[in-house]
Amino acid sequence: MSANPNGGSLAGWLTADTPRSRAQARLGRLYRGWQGFTRNGLAMLGLAIVLGLVLMAALAPWLAPYDPYQQDLGRRLIPPGAAHWLGTDAFGRDILSRILHGSRLTLYIVALVTVTAPIAGLAIGTVSGYFGGWVDAALMRITDIALAFPKLILALAFVSALGPGIESAIIAIAITSWPAYARIARAETLTIRHSDFIQAARLQGASSARIILGHVVPLCSSSLIVRVTLDMAGIILTAAGLGFLGLGAQPPLPEWGAMIAAGRQYVLDQWWVATMPGIAIFIVSLGFNLLGDGLRDVLDPKSR
Repeated sequence: MSANPNGGSLAGWLTADTPRSRAQARLGRLYRGWQGFTRNGLAMLGLAIVLGLVLMAALAPWLAPYDPYQQDLGRRLIPPGAAHWLGTDAFGRDILSRILHGSRLTLYIVALVTVTAPIAGLAIGTVSGYFGGWVDAALMRITDIALAFPKLILALAFVSALGPGIESAIIAIAITSWPAYARIARAETLTIRHSDFIQAARLQGASSARIILGHVVPLCSSSLIVRVTLDMAGIILTAAGLGFLGLGAQPPLPEWGAMIAAGRQYVLDQWWVATMPGIAIFIVSLGFNLLGDGLRDVLDPKSR
């Protein structure tokens, strides 16, 4: 174990009962959280699956044995074997190559939804909870209206209005995802807005924007991180559902939901065409759920 500049082991410095600086305290919290996370075997499995998805997406051009878009009707519907590990589809395209490249689309959708819906929900929830009164009533009524509709049905309505396409699917999923984050952020804000340190910051002349950004938002972030991680599986399933219905990514893009839709007519005889992308969706969704459960155990004080 490497030593720190002041002597002693790095682990001892990180776990010191009396940190000497704010940086040491923050690093110590991260280290203890990582220690707790590594003791959860299922959480580590989820992390391994998610990291595997990221590596698969990053290295897809080099890992894919064939061009995912190249058609070869002479090799259509070949079962899994040495030449094509996961078989080929109705156009003779290698399914493994399409799944590898499809992981890029999956991460693209998850990443864009993650940087839009939670941020919007966090902004609305913290403002609503901090100011209260008519601001809270107005923002929460809008949130309640959005929550009243099933997410997939509302996403279908938005995609139908915007037109089929992966961009429309991302916008629709983001629009239907923010209300849950707003509710969480509001609940967290209501518990801390009258705290002593908030009152102290207000007495020192800090503006409402500075208090929200500097104090309220950081305290709400851990709950939102857990919720975002758990929601990633739902985002993937919603995107796959839109692709299955022909409203998401359009052919010939190797989106997993669209691949299942293309193979449904062969599900009885050429089962691999629809089954392989379905297994990919299942594994990735399971990975995000396990990772989210592990992060909840580490970040949520109520579960400690």
